[in-house]
This record gives sequence, structure tokens and C-alpha cells, in this order.
Amino acid sequence: MAMTPGSALRADFPYFSADPGAVYLDSGATAQRPARVIDASAEFARKDYAAVHRGSSMATGEATWAFEEAREAVARFVGAGEREIVWTSNATDALNVIALGMADSSAGLGDDRFALRAGDEIVVTEAEHHANLIPWQRLAAKTGAILRWAPVDQRGLWTLDGLRQVVSARTRVIAFAHVSNVTGFVAPVADIVEIARSVGAVTVLDACQSVPHMSVKFGELGVDFAAFSSHKALGPTGIGALYGRAELLDMLPPARTGGSMITTVTMEKAEFLPAPQRFEAGTQPVTEAIGFGAAISYLDELGMGAVAAHETEMAHALVDVVERTPGVSLVGPAAGEHRAALVSFMVQGVHAHDVGQFLDDKGITVRTGHHCAQPLHRALGTPSTTRASASVYTTLDDVAALESALGDVRAFFGVDR
Repeated sequence: MAMTPGSALRADFPYFSADPGAVYLDSGATAQRPARVIDASAEFARKDYAAVHRGSSMATGEATWAFEEAREAVARFVGAGEREIVWTSNATDALNVIALGMADSSAGLGDDRFALRAGDEIVVTEAEHHANLIPWQRLAAKTGAILRWAPVDQRGLWTLDGLRQVVSARTRVIAFAHVSNVTGFVAPVADIVEIARSVGAVTVLDACQSVPHMSVKFGELGVDFAAFSSHKALGPTGIGALYGRAELLDMLPPARTGGSMITTVTMEKAEFLPAPQRFEAGTQPVTEAIGFGAAISYLDELGMGAVAAHETEMAHALVDVVERTPGVSLVGPAAGEHRAALVSFMVQGVHAHDVGQFLDDKGITVRTGHHCAQPLHRALGTPSTTRASASVYTTLDDVAALESALGDVRAFFGVDR
């Protein structure tokens, strides 16, 4: 693909073809899809739609081949083996699969490697998305483990030293986001993996906001498990992925049981297939997997180096806009600090929902609310923020439109006098 991220790509996306002037700054929630991704799913549904891994017909074989080819594409993209990628309904589901498997291990239904006992510790950060917090809260409640967390400061940022202070010899799990969906903070993964290994803890990475925006190779990062989603990576909703080191996935009990994930079933017991099939009970989101694979191939052709360079430019531009607009305060890393291409901010005297409605009236789509991170917002002293987030199709014109509109918000609501 000769094109580079930015305005040249917008023709690939039907959303912008329908409304060329659209300013879509909510890719951190759901990214737009290229036509080729939509077409890939539709073409499969029209021509190759059949059950996968069931039966011996040619139709089943063709569908299974396409399904597994998509898995291979995703696995290569994130530096994993094809046995190390499990399809899930979304990233939230993937994180729950890990926590539920550990709960079953703790109840004696799986390998003791994942069993937690009373007094063991699970470590997260105060900045986590609820999807990477609530499953660990419930695991702690089920097992008697203690949930501990690295606190955030007034900017919503946690530190490596803060994390070290809550890790101990009893820590069994360290779960954290690669990129915060509120602050854009990029976690020092290698350092955290080293800390976890020093105490024998399992690492769980929420990679939803990193996989679509930078080069992410889980094998090189050294994490034990990771979760990411399709709809944030230019793909369809209804599917996500769980990464796990193959030997660990084979030891983790499946969170869901039923058809297609077994080897032998008697009236007394069942034995399960190796990963990834052991986690894929029942009918899978096959059409969505085809679309996910097509989306990953699109990003791969762009080149994640080019994608990351483009989004670094967008990150700087977004931060500059927020920091130079009177009455607007930035959450997270300041100008010049490393961050992802999403910015959350507060407008003095105006509720975030009103800010979002004003921007929406100007044709600018952003996200408002607590972004599924209430503890972080509670630490910031606000119930909600406004967030603008970029992707491969975001342009400097989009950022300029945000700046123009944001500068008018306080005057519109009569709070700049």
C-alpha cells in the first residue's frame, strides 16, 4: 500500500465518503472501518458461510480455513504463535476468561500455577478500565486474595515506584493497561514484567489502546497474557482476542464449556483440547473473525512504524490545542511527554457532557463521561472528562476544527466573563 496515514486514507473509509467533512475524534472508543474490512465480512457471509471445525464437508473446510487464516494474521501482527491467540467476544471477555480460569484453578479445577489462596495479592493500578479491574475484584472476593493498586497523582498518572511499593512476595497477578484510555499514558511494560518475574507473578496486559496504534509484539514484551479488541483496530464489533503463552493457556481452565472444545466426554467428566480451541466453546463469531483479520492486514500493510509516527504527530497536536486553549486543563502527560494519541480534558465551569454536546453540534465527535474508569476520575476530583482520540485517518484539519470549537465553549455557556 503506497498511501500513508492521514487524509489520503479517508477515501478507504465509507464513513468519510458519506460525510467528507466529518470530524471523528472518538476512535479510542470505536474506530471506523475501511471498506475492505466490511467487504471481507460480507463476501465470506455470501460465499463461504458455514460451520467451522465441525464436520467433513468442503463447505466446512473452506470456512475453517478462512477462520484460521484470520487467526494466523492476527497472531503474526502481535508477535504470537497461532496457538497463542484465542477468539473472544471482546477484550472485556478476554480479561474475564483469565480471571475466571484462575478462579477455577483456585477451586481445584486446574493447574496450581494459577491457584490463589487467602492472603495472596493481585496488583492493578488506579487508572484501570473497569474491564481490567472488576474481574480482579471478583477473583479476590472468591479466593480471599487481597487487591492492591498503584495510586495515581493529580494528573491521573501512576509511577513505577508506586507500583513497586504495592508488589510483594505474595503478589500472584499484576494486571495493567499498556495505554490508559483516559490519560494516554504508556506503561513501561518491560520494567513491570521484570518486577512480576522477580516475585513469580503472572502479568496481564490490557492492550486495547496500544495494538491498533503502535508496534506491539507480545512475545518480545514478555507478558504472560494480553487482551485486545477488533473494533478499536478498524475491525468489526463482537470479537476480541486473548493472547497467552501457549504453555500457560494449556494449563488455564476454560471459563466456558460445551461443544467443540473437548476431546472426550463421559457422563462423569470431560477432557479439553489444547489452546486455543479449549477456550472456544460453541459457535464462534466466524464472520467477525474474517473482518478482524482483514482489519489487521490493512494495518499491517500501512506499517505500524508509519502508523505510530502519524499518531505521535496527532498526539502532539491534540495536546497543544488543549494546553493553549484558555480555561481548558489537560489530564495525563503534558506537552513533550510520551503519550498515545488521545487526550482527556476538563473545561472550567462547563460539564463534560455539555462540552461534548457543543462539539457534536459543530460536527465533532468526541467521548464524554468517566470512560469506564470511575476510580481514576474520582482521584482527579471530577465525575467526567471529555476525550478526543485519533486513528490512522485523523488529520491536522480535524485537530484545527477541535481547536476552533473548543475555544468557543466557555463563551457559549457564559463562563468566560
